[in-house]
Order: sequence, then C-alpha cells, then structure tokens
Amino acid sequence: MPSQIECTDEHDDIVYPSAVPFVLVHVACLAAVWTGVTLEAVLIGVGLYWLRMFAIGAGYHRYFSHRAYATSRAFQLVLAVLAQSTAQKSVLWWAAKHRHHHLHSDTEHDVHSPVHKGFLYSHVGWIFARRHETTDLSKIADFARFPELMWLHRFELVPAVGLAVLCFAAAGWSGLVVGFFWSTVLVYHATFCINSLAHVRGKKRFVTGDESRNNWVLALVTMGEGWHNNHHAYQSSARQGFRWWEIDPTYYVLLGLSRLGIVWGLKTPPAQVLRNEQRLGTKVVHRAAEQLVARFNVDRIAAAAAAALHGPELATFRASFARAQNRTVDMLASLHLPHVPSRDELRAEARAMFAKTPSLDDIVDRAHGILLASVASRLANAT
Repeated sequence: MPSQIECTDEHDDIVYPSAVPFVLVHVACLAAVWTGVTLEAVLIGVGLYWLRMFAIGAGYHRYFSHRAYATSRAFQLVLAVLAQSTAQKSVLWWAAKHRHHHLHSDTEHDVHSPVHKGFLYSHVGWIFARRHETTDLSKIADFARFPELMWLHRFELVPAVGLAVLCFAAAGWSGLVVGFFWSTVLVYHATFCINSLAHVRGKKRFVTGDESRNNWVLALVTMGEGWHNNHHAYQSSARQGFRWWEIDPTYYVLLGLSRLGIVWGLKTPPAQVLRNEQRLGTKVVHRAAEQLVARFNVDRIAAAAAAALHGPELATFRASFARAQNRTVDMLASLHLPHVPSRDELRAEARAMFAKTPSLDDIVDRAHGILLASVASRLANAT
C-alpha cells in the first residue's frame, strides 16, 4: 500500500526546488556558444557518456537494484561513485525506487508509468514530485548497511561535482560545458527513455503483466538497457539481450570483468525462460488478466446484459448478489447471456494480445472471473 505521503495531491508537486539544478544543467549546455566546442571536449563528452551509461546499467540497475552479480566491497564503491557522477541521485535512492517500480509496474502505484501518469511525467516529471524525494531504506536495506554508501547517499552530488571539476581542469570551459554538461544531459534522457518510451514503443516477447517492451534503438544508446521486456521477464539477469543478435554491451563488459575476477556470479536466464516456457507467477497472471479485461467495455456489457434479463430474473440476481457475491458470478455464467464474452472469446483476444505463454489458459480463466464479477457488480447496482 502507498504511504500517506504518496497519496497526497500531485498537482503542486512539479514546481519543486530540486527541479532547479536539473533545469540549470540543461541551460548550461547553451554556454557552448561562448566556450566553443573543442575536439578535446567532444572526446571527453563521448567517453563520459559511454562510461556513465555503463555505470547506470551495471551499477544503479543490474547490481544495486537487482543484484544480478556479485563483486567486492571496493568495486561496489567504484560502481556507486561512477553511477552518482551522472547526478541521478544516490544509488540507494535509485535502487529503492526501481525496486518499487518492479513491484507495481504499470499499476497506479508505479512511480513512473506512462500508462497511468502520461509520457512526460514518466519520462522526467516524477523525479520532482515531493513524495518521491525521500528514500525508503527498508527497500534497500541490503546496501544501506554500508557506511560508505550511506555517506554517498547523504552527499549524493559529490561525485558529479568532482567529475565536473576534473573536466574543467582537463579542457577548460569547453571541457566543463561540452564534456560534462552535454554528456550529462544525454545520459539523463537516454536513461529516462527506459521509464517512458520502453513502456510505449517496441515489441513484447514475454507476458509480464505490464507494458514493458524491447526497443532495439534504446538498447543501442543505453548499452543494452532497451531490452526492457526481456528484463521484466527475468529481472535478476545480468544479461538483458537474451538472443545472440540483441546487442548488450553492458553484459559484455561485465563478462570481461568476470574474466579478470573483478565481478563474479553473473546471473543469466534459465533455458526455460529463453524458450518462453516458464509458468507465470500469480501476480503476473492477475495483471495480465486485468489487461485482457480492459479490452472489453464492461459498462456496455452490463447494460446489454441488464436489458436481456427479464424483470424477475434481474430481481432474483440482485437478491442472490446481496446474499453471497461469489455465487452470483456462477449464476451469471450459467445464464449464458449473449452479450457477455465467453472464455473462447477471451482466449481469442488473449492470443492476439499476448506473446506465447503456457499460462494463457490461467490468464483467460482469471480474466473471465474478473469480467463476470465486474458485470455482476454493475447489474446488482443498476437502477
């Protein structure tokens, strides 16, 4: 359940002090008109883009959020410093929010779902909402026990400021503006596209109960993070490009580091998942069933069913509903009303809507129950 803070009105959240430095970083990019764009600064910017994109995928995401591999405490700190040099808040904040996202992906409780909040909010607006400012350390207790990570949590901008100073020392004002600010803004929006665009555009290979999609363009610019539907199907995998042609540079670098003994225990999806033969969990089945039911107009179905029922039948149904709601669903199913979709109709829609899954019948059965319960509730309350 969301906390009381999370349930507060959202409309006054977006104008918030933490939005100011974010806007200033974007405005600072325009200073290149005065500083010029030197080759040295461009090379610094390109290098920092790819280095920090790796830090986001391998650090913030695959390690701190999902523990997809193991490493030493020293390299853990290196990953944290590199990740926070992107100025995307602390690794504890980032990972806690991401774990919350997976628990509630594309539901009303998701912190950045384009399905419920809109594209712009899911892309960047959610970051500045007041209720997302704090960190639920209970969600990240496995890493919050390290004092060095807690120090970085309290002083989250130190790595980014330090990197900015180094860029200025290396290449002057152009190094700061082009090398640091330009690459930072590009890293921002490449990362944010996974929250927004990867839940809107792309292909679904797996049934995940949400709108996560594989997007090869995003995979190229984020070093493999764009294989987002794969990731939601098996979250703890260090490898997100499940097919040989799904380019995943972050995994390739991790594989190289594992050969050097810097990281180890890289988790990969089992063969059953790769073949799309895994049975779906109860929560995923339920969410997928809700997605299926949403394709039908329940209000219109209930109105047509009410019109098809004669007065005494509707009165009997309402009396049954008042006594025991679970039996009214069975009663409604036994009436075989022509306007209420059958299991076969739901199954046909599910086959067109979802990727191949051995849990299709489970989804259909659950959706049929949800649909009948919704129709029955509307019939009982119809005037």
